Amino acid sequence: MASIQQINGDYYGSKETATEALPYAKFNNYSGCINNILGVADKELSLYNDAIFYYKESVNASENLNEKQGPLGNIAAVYIQQKKYDKAITLLEFLLESPASKKILMEKTKANKKSRFQDNLGYAYFKKGLDQKGFDSMNEALQLRNEINDTYGSIESYLHLADYYAKKDVQKSDENALAAYNAATKLNSVDERLEALQIIISNNHSPLKSKYVQKYFTLNDSVIKIRNNFKNKFAKIKYDSKKEKDENVILRLEKSENLLALQRAKYLRIVFAIGFIFLVILIAILIRYYKNKNKVIEFKTSYNTEARIAKKLHDELANDVYHVIAFAESQSLSTESTKENLLQKLDDIYGRVRGISKENNRIETGIDFTNSIKEMLSTYNTSERNIMVSNLEDINWEIVDDIKKITISRILQELMVNMKKHSNANLVVIKFENDPKSILINYTDNGEGCEKTKIAKNGLKNMESRIQAVKGTIDFDTEPGKGFRAKISIPK
Repeated sequence: MASIQQINGDYYGSKETATEALPYAKFNNYSGCINNILGVADKELSLYNDAIFYYKESVNASENLNEKQGPLGNIAAVYIQQKKYDKAITLLEFLLESPASKKILMEKTKANKKSRFQDNLGYAYFKKGLDQKGFDSMNEALQLRNEINDTYGSIESYLHLADYYAKKDVQKSDENALAAYNAATKLNSVDERLEALQIIISNNHSPLKSKYVQKYFTLNDSVIKIRNNFKNKFAKIKYDSKKEKDENVILRLEKSENLLALQRAKYLRIVFAIGFIFLVILIAILIRYYKNKNKVIEFKTSYNTEARIAKKLHDELANDVYHVIAFAESQSLSTESTKENLLQKLDDIYGRVRGISKENNRIETGIDFTNSIKEMLSTYNTSERNIMVSNLEDINWEIVDDIKKITISRILQELMVNMKKHSNANLVVIKFENDPKSILINYTDNGEGCEKTKIAKNGLKNMESRIQAVKGTIDFDTEPGKGFRAKISIPK
C-alpha cells in the first residue's frame, strides 16, 4: 500500500502506512524494503537527512551486497540533490568499479541498475565541473538503457543530458528534454513530464515556447487534483475496510452471546449482553465523534493555511512572473542593461519565493524550539527595525505539546508578516508571561495601526482559527497612528 501511495504522489500517507508495517518486519526480512520506502518518501519531500538515515537503515538490514546496492545507489542520488558531489562520486565509483559489486552488475538482469549508477555518476561528474567525463558516462548509460529497452530509465538520462546542454547548446537541451517528455508521456509519468517542461521553459521564453508554459500549468493543476482525489479515496477505502472488520467482530460477538444465552436459557444475561454491547458502541461513537470534531478543526486550520499560501503566491508572485515573461518576450536580451534588469527581476522573485518557503517550513518543536523562535524573529530585524523578545526562556516548554508550539510559532510568524507588510513599525516588543495554566504573549509595535474593522483584510483572521484549534484566545487593540497590540492566551 505504501508503494502504491508513492506512485500516486502521497508521500506523507506512504510514510504513515510504511511505519505501520515496521512492527511486522521482525517476523520476516522486509525491514530493508520498508526502510527504503521511507527513504524514498523523505527524498521526494526534500527531507534529505532523514532519507539518508532510512537508506542506511535499509543497508544495515540487507544481508548481502546485491541487496545493499539499491539503497546505496539511493544515498548517492540524495548526495547529488544535496550538492555533495564528491561523496556521490566516491559511492557510485565503488558500486561500479569494486570487484564484488562489479561482478554482480555484470549479470544481464542487473543492467538497468548498472545504467542508473552510471548515469548518476556522469551527472555528478558534470555538476562537479568534469563536463566531458560526465557527458561520456551519461551518454554511455543512455545507450545501455536503449539497448535493454529501459524506457523509464531513459527519461532520467534525457533529463540529465538536457541539463548538461542547457548552457552549452539550447537546441540539444530542448531535444533531450522533449525526448524525456515523450517517454514520460508514454509511461504516464507526470513528475518527469513536469521536470522536462520546466527545462524547456527555462531554455527559451519566446512566444513559440508559450505552449509549453500552458502545458506545464495545465498538467500541474491536473496532477494536484488527481493526487488529492487519490488521498481522499485511499483514506475512505481504509476507513471502510476497518469499519467492515469492526462490524463483523461485533456481529460475531452478538451471535456468540445469543447462542450462549439460548443454551443456558437465562434471558437476563441476554438483556445484560445487549445493554453492554450498546454501551460499548455508544462510547465508541462518542470517542469517534470527538476525534472527528478535532480533525475538522485541524483540517480547517490546514485549509486556511493552504489558502493563505495560495493567495500569497497569486498576489505577490503570479503577476510579477507574468510581467517578467512579457518583459523577456518584448525586450532584446542582447544588451547588457536589459539582461541585468531581467536578472534583477528574477532575483527579486526568487527572494520572495524563499521567503514564502521559509514562512511555511517545518517547525522545530524539540529542545531547539526557543532558538528556532529567536532565529525566525531575527530575520525581521533590520537596521531600521528592532525586534525585542523577553521572558521566552522563562517558560517550561517541555510540558507544552508540539501542536501548541507549532501554533505559537505560526502566530508569531503571521504577526511579523503583517507588521512588515502593513505597519511600517521600527520597534516591536514581544513579551512572554508565565501563568500556572496558560502561556500569555503580549505583542506591541509602534507602526501605523489600522481600523479594527480592517483586521480581517490584513489576514489576521487566520490567527483566530489557529488559536481556536488549541482552545486559546486572542484580542487585538489598534487604531490608526497608534500602533498595533495583540494579547494571546494559550492553555498549557
